[in-house]
Amino acid sequence: MAKTVAVAEQQTNTGMQQLKSFPERTMSFLRDVRSEMRKVVSPSRAEVQATTTVVIVTVFIFAAYFWLVDNLIGRAVEYVLRVAAK
Repeated sequence: MAKTVAVAEQQTNTGMQQLKSFPERTMSFLRDVRSEMRKVVSPSRAEVQATTTVVIVTVFIFAAYFWLVDNLIGRAVEYVLRVAAK
């Protein structure tokens, strides 16, 4: 019974408690953001160029692969339709 009353009181005060703790939670969040932003390291020019090269080469490889698969499937569909039309 005592637990029920305590839980009921806690639930009724939750909204007001959250409202009162908003500035404290916001400041804590901003301190955490500032702390994490200090850990951020920008990549060097060489790293950016290397990563960009890898991305461009990968895009061209996938483009060639999908072009090949698209042509093969397209020709297979045309063949099936030609055979079915006879």
